[in-house]
Amino acid sequence: MICWILLLIKLTSCVCAGTFVVNVTQTSYQAEENHHITLDWTFTTTTHSSTNSVSILCELILDQKTSVLFHLHEGVEVSESQDEQFSGRVQFDKDVLREGRIRLHVSRLRTEDSGLYLCEVTTESGSSSNKCRVNVTAAVDQPEPQRPTDRPGPESLGWISLYVGLGAAAAVLLVFILVVCCARHLTKSNNKRQIWSTVEVKSTRSKRTLSGGLN
Repeated sequence: MICWILLLIKLTSCVCAGTFVVNVTQTSYQAEENHHITLDWTFTTTTHSSTNSVSILCELILDQKTSVLFHLHEGVEVSESQDEQFSGRVQFDKDVLREGRIRLHVSRLRTEDSGLYLCEVTTESGSSSNKCRVNVTAAVDQPEPQRPTDRPGPESLGWISLYVGLGAAAAVLLVFILVVCCARHLTKSNNKRQIWSTVEVKSTRSKRTLSGGLN
């Protein structure tokens, strides 16, 4: 009789341990470099479950390397175990842990963050794990937005009109000065020509007079 009771207890414990399951909310994530994502897992809880008995180990698994994304040991976060690649970029939402939920916010994504993420959960009820894949693409350079052309205000338009008017007046004045200078130059040239003509005439007459007197 005692043997049957022990066997029944053992079978019951095995069934209970087998009901502990870890599920992943999303099996695949697609994100762009410098953006952020939220990785989400759920696990089986009971009414007597305590967050102090929960241990979590989430890792990035690549072909030749394994990096620790997040480590929680019996309800206490172990930041020393976290790989330098994720240092300062992972935020753990502890408020939803008692609901049987693991929520990790990963910020400032890098292309090397791409890979398979495995999260293993251990509680008093048992241990299980599940995985998801993350693909981070390189950021696309965005063209700089064109700045809107600033339109001059009424005050600026007034100053512009004033400058245009002054410029036009200066141009007219310059033309007037050039005309006056040219006129004076022409007048002086004509006067010189008249004087030289008069001198030449007088010289010619004097020569003629002297020639007649000699004869």
